[in-house]
Amino acid sequence: MERYEDARAQYRAAGADTELAMEKLRHVPISLHCWQGDDVRGFDQDGPLTGGIQATGNYLGRARTPEELFQDLEKALSLMPGTKKLNVHASYAIFSPGEHADRDRIEPRHFAEWVAFAKKHGMGLDFNPTFFSHRRVKDGLTLSSPDEETRRFWVEHGRACIRIASYFAEETGIPCVMNIWTGDGFKDIPADRLGPRLRYRQSIDEILAEPYDFGKVKPCVESKVFGIGVESYTAGSGEFALLYAAENKHRCIPLMDNGHYHPTELVSDKIPALLSFFPEIALHVTRPVRWDSDHVVRFDDETREIAKEIVRCGGLDGRVDIALDFFDASINRIAAWTIGFRNTEKALLYALLQPAAELRELQEESRFTELLARQEELKTLPFGTVWECYCERCGAPADGEWFTEIRKYEKEVLSGRR
Repeated sequence: MERYEDARAQYRAAGADTELAMEKLRHVPISLHCWQGDDVRGFDQDGPLTGGIQATGNYLGRARTPEELFQDLEKALSLMPGTKKLNVHASYAIFSPGEHADRDRIEPRHFAEWVAFAKKHGMGLDFNPTFFSHRRVKDGLTLSSPDEETRRFWVEHGRACIRIASYFAEETGIPCVMNIWTGDGFKDIPADRLGPRLRYRQSIDEILAEPYDFGKVKPCVESKVFGIGVESYTAGSGEFALLYAAENKHRCIPLMDNGHYHPTELVSDKIPALLSFFPEIALHVTRPVRWDSDHVVRFDDETREIAKEIVRCGGLDGRVDIALDFFDASINRIAAWTIGFRNTEKALLYALLQPAAELRELQEESRFTELLARQEELKTLPFGTVWECYCERCGAPADGEWFTEIRKYEKEVLSGRR
C-alpha cells in the first residue's frame, strides 16, 4: 500500500488521478475472442482453415469440444482484470447429438450454451458470421460471388446471424456487436474490380434488411488489405468498408482491425479521423508482423497509441467497442488469451494516466519542446505499481503471479489432450 501511495502521489504531481483511472477502466468491456482456444476451427465442420488467414503452430492442448473450450475460457477469465465480453463466430454453433444445420439455417438455440456461459460470468456477447472454412465458398468468394446460388446462401447466413445477435442482446441485456468480414478476393490481377464490390454491397444491404434494433445490435463492416491466396484484390477494401458504413450510419458502424491495413498505416491515427464523423466505431486489436499475422497483443508502441486515442477521443464512454482478434497455435493458448487481454488493459490504464488536458494545452499553445519533454518524462513514472493495485482490486493475479496457474493447468488438463 505504501508503494501505491507513493506512485499515486507521483502521478498526482504529473496531473493524473490513479483512482479515477482505475475506476474508469474496470467498467470498460473488452471482448475476448473464443477462436484463440482452438485455432479458429469451430464446431460445425472438419475442413481446413480458409479465407486468407492462418493459425501456425501445434502447441499441445487445443480445445476440441465445446466443453473443453468453455473450460479453457474459464481459466483464462480468472487471470484477467476488468470487464469482459465474449466474441463468438457462427462456426461455433453447438448442435445436439445427431443434429446439424448448415450456416444458412443456424438458429439462436444453437448458441444457447454460449448464452448460458455468458450469463454465468456476467458478460455480454459479440458475434460474427463465418464467411470462410466452408464448402459453399466458391472460388474464394461468398457475398461477392457471381454465382447467385452461392451469394444467396451467404446472404441467408448473414441474416441468420442478425437474428442470433438479437438473441444475444436480449438474453444478456448488453448490446451485441456483429461484424461482417469476408476474405473474398483474387490471387492475381482481376479483370473486373467493380462487379464483385457491387455484389458485395448488394449482399450487405440484403443482410441488414433483416429486422433488428440498432440500439441492441451493432452490425459492422470490416475491411482487409489482402490475405493468403487473395494478394491482388479484396472486395472489402478499406475504402469500400468505410464508405459503406458512412452511407449507412443509421444501421451499421465501421470496424477497424489494426492488422488489416498496409504496414505503414496506423490505426491509432485513424481512430480520431473516424470519430470526427461517426458517433460509434468498433476495433479489433491485434499485432501484425509484416502482414495480418494476428500475433498476440503486446504492450508495444502502437497498442499504447491506440489506447491513448481511444481515451483522448472519449472512446471509453460508449464510442469505441474494443475486441481482441489474434490466434497463435505455437504457444499455450490460455496464456495467449491472458497476455493479450492483460496487455490491452495495461495500455488503456497507461493512457488513462496521461494528463491529456495539459498535454493538449501545450500543443495548442505551440509549446512543442515542453510537450516532448513532458511526454518522455511520463514514461518513467511508476506505472507498474498502479497496474499491480488495479489487478488486486479486480481480484486478478498480478504480473509474476498468474503464470504459475498456466503451468499447473497445462500439466493437469492440457497435457491430457492428445
